[in-house]
Amino acid sequence: MMTTVKEKVFRDPVHNFIRVQDQVILDLIGTTEFQRLRRIKQLGVASAVFHGAEHSRFSHSLGVYEIARQFADHLEKFFPSNEPGDGLWDANERLVLLSAALLHDLGHGPYSHTFEHIFNTDHEAYTQQIILSPETEIHQVLAGVAPDFPAKVASVIAKTYPNPQVVQLISSQIDADRMDYLLRDAYYSGATYGEFDLSRIIHVMRPYEGGIAFDQKGMYAIEDYVVSRYQMYVQVYFHPVSRSFEVLLQHLLERAKFLYDESQADPRISADFISPALQPLFAGEVTLQQYLMLDDSVMLADISEWRLADDAILADLATRFLDRKPLKSILIEDDARNLLPAITKLISTAGFDERYYTAENDSYDLPYDAYNPRDKKPRTQIELIQPAGELVELSTQSALVEAMTGRIFGNARFFFPREMMSEHAVDDVMAPLYNEFQRYVHNETLIAPVTK
Repeated sequence: MMTTVKEKVFRDPVHNFIRVQDQVILDLIGTTEFQRLRRIKQLGVASAVFHGAEHSRFSHSLGVYEIARQFADHLEKFFPSNEPGDGLWDANERLVLLSAALLHDLGHGPYSHTFEHIFNTDHEAYTQQIILSPETEIHQVLAGVAPDFPAKVASVIAKTYPNPQVVQLISSQIDADRMDYLLRDAYYSGATYGEFDLSRIIHVMRPYEGGIAFDQKGMYAIEDYVVSRYQMYVQVYFHPVSRSFEVLLQHLLERAKFLYDESQADPRISADFISPALQPLFAGEVTLQQYLMLDDSVMLADISEWRLADDAILADLATRFLDRKPLKSILIEDDARNLLPAITKLISTAGFDERYYTAENDSYDLPYDAYNPRDKKPRTQIELIQPAGELVELSTQSALVEAMTGRIFGNARFFFPREMMSEHAVDDVMAPLYNEFQRYVHNETLIAPVTK
């Protein structure tokens, strides 16, 4: 393994120091593809709600690397493998673990998840493609370790790497990725819900042949982590105003895509409102190098231009997005869904195209789930090592986690233009319509709109 002559230290507000002892890691950080992550926000549109949440996928990726480095140091020091197949930590896996941790988010596009939904991209597939393509600086650095090293790192991202310990440390219900984004997102959003005792969890980490487990005495630290994850989803990731901006961005991009597709069908319609950087994406024929040119700033430049677009809907949605004019929302109870057609009709009658100014948005997640091999995407369970050495699943030992296991949390919201809640400055024709809409909204089965 190549090491740096002197340890390189990055100052970090979450981990204090991020320590790099491997020249390969330092070289990867310096590549064009990794530096691109500085220009992609970790939390996308959430900064419109949590103004401090301006941190990037670059800083998150460094944080995931640092946690993985601490994992490796702990396992090498206390659980080094003595012979093949003994279930302990093989120090030869260190560099593939650290490389995969650093590069795991390499393929994210601008405004990550909304972007993926509209343009049918897959950031994990792009991550693997960037790692495997001989054209990228990332590949060239990795190939300098060994010809098969890029494929090894890519297989960790794909969860097909033969060592389950390495895969679980990067992708499981308790991994370096989740640990860093909880701590980092909590720090930058100002929410303290995501804090947990990282050092304690690392201290009780144990390798075994089938993966990674934790000493029984560390159960309470892991409980705290599971609860922190639940709290962050409820309070930050599923915040209704953040979701409103995601809906607004989604509809904005859908409108732009609709207009672009019309221009391709009718040569009399110009597609000049889409910049050259984005046109391959809208055409569905983007190459890897064109994809790597995309970041938040490229997308934002087009959105800023769209405020002056000839199309009234595109211009209005762009203005709402940039000037922080989110859609309002109401929480939908199951027995109130029958009201939505009438509510939507009122919105349409008021002059808003329901395709772009209304939406149902469902946000649900599991804070913890026991392993079920029959699931479409089975989750790796968190296992505790008992004093006698047997492994038991976390929820069988923790009453708190048992109460959360398999319980889906979240809600469904209906989004609509804030003007529909106006009590002033409406003419005599519109006032009755708005009043009728508000009677529906304040129906006892619907919760009043978010006003933040």
